[in-house]
Amino acid sequence: MSYSKKSITLKVVLLIFVVLLIDQISKIYVKTHFALGHGVDILGWFKIYFVENNGMAFGIEFFGKLFLTLFRVVAVCILVLFIYRLIKNGARQGFVLTVSLVLAGAVGNILDSVFYGILFSESTPYNIAQFLPEGGGYAPLFYGKVVDMLYFPLFTFPDWMPLLGGDVFFSPVFNIADSAMTTAIFLIIIFFIKDLNKGLDRKNAEPDSPPNV
Repeated sequence: MSYSKKSITLKVVLLIFVVLLIDQISKIYVKTHFALGHGVDILGWFKIYFVENNGMAFGIEFFGKLFLTLFRVVAVCILVLFIYRLIKNGARQGFVLTVSLVLAGAVGNILDSVFYGILFSESTPYNIAQFLPEGGGYAPLFYGKVVDMLYFPLFTFPDWMPLLGGDVFFSPVFNIADSAMTTAIFLIIIFFIKDLNKGLDRKNAEPDSPPNV
């Protein structure tokens, strides 16, 4: 079953928009309703727990803040060009949408890094952030912190266990954007690794071949 370039482009835009909408609504709500380090229990093994980070997905940090933000911007530009090329060359629809999910997640965290510092006052354990505060935001442009809130402490290892005793299994706190990127990466590894290799190999590109689903 074939698709038109206009049709798949519309689906890509819609998917990215929906992911960004859910991601930003959840972040803004948590940022303006919870003090830093506070949250609520939902199911016991699932909590809304507000934290912020300067680094990559799941709070991993390696480099300086400005470098990470600019790295994300460059990565997004590369992803946009890659998706354009996939559509142009008639890549499978599922693969195009999966890569678009990676793009949506990357953009979601970029918005935090670029704009949240100037849009919100600082979140602390004792104060809830305000949107567009009179005194200005908590950081300059490009120096905002990424909002995380999804926490799944599935269980705690018993104290008697060597090394792991007392530790929480799956302790990262993350957000919708992180989830989108992680899900997409797993889908690519499981279902689309051949498509990825072909998409990265310009010699094997076949722009005139009929598009596939």
